[in-house]
Amino acid sequence: MLYIMRHGKTEWNAIHKLQGQTDIPLNDEGRQMASEAADMYKDTHFDLCYCSPLIRAKETAELFLAGRDIPIIYDDRLKEMNFGVYEGIENSFDIPDCPVNVLFFKPEDYKGVEEGETVEELFERTGDLLFGEILPQVEEGKDILIVGHGAMNSSIICQLRGLDKSHFWDEPIENCRLIQLL
Repeated sequence: MLYIMRHGKTEWNAIHKLQGQTDIPLNDEGRQMASEAADMYKDTHFDLCYCSPLIRAKETAELFLAGRDIPIIYDDRLKEMNFGVYEGIENSFDIPDCPVNVLFFKPEDYKGVEEGETVEELFERTGDLLFGEILPQVEEGKDILIVGHGAMNSSIICQLRGLDKSHFWDEPIENCRLIQLL
């Protein structure tokens, strides 16, 4: 089996700031969400967890798997999408012609922003880990959990389901919701 989960809430989520690879910790609500998810999914078996090294994902994985003997592997390929100079921007949807909004409304047309990452680059790095390391272990019978981020998780879901980039946001990526992919 293969599962994926998005980190718990952060202060930047609460005020609609674009986080990207900026390393923002969970807030109290996010920590509570991860602990509640741990209880809700306590009977779900995992052999291994792959996790983004960003603190909000690390905290989520550690709280979610607390008390369970499940190794956590931190991998840079699971970092959130890099939004370049737009990281930290608040309420981007209120800014007319903000180029990062293309990702949210027409992901197939998103070309990245200054110092940021394109959808293709995101797919390349997450796909490298997914197809090169994770799926071979799933095929061997291991149950694997991936803990990451909204856009990063969407890239994995699209690749696994063979969806084009226009379907990037089709699967809701809610905080601390466990999604079974395989």
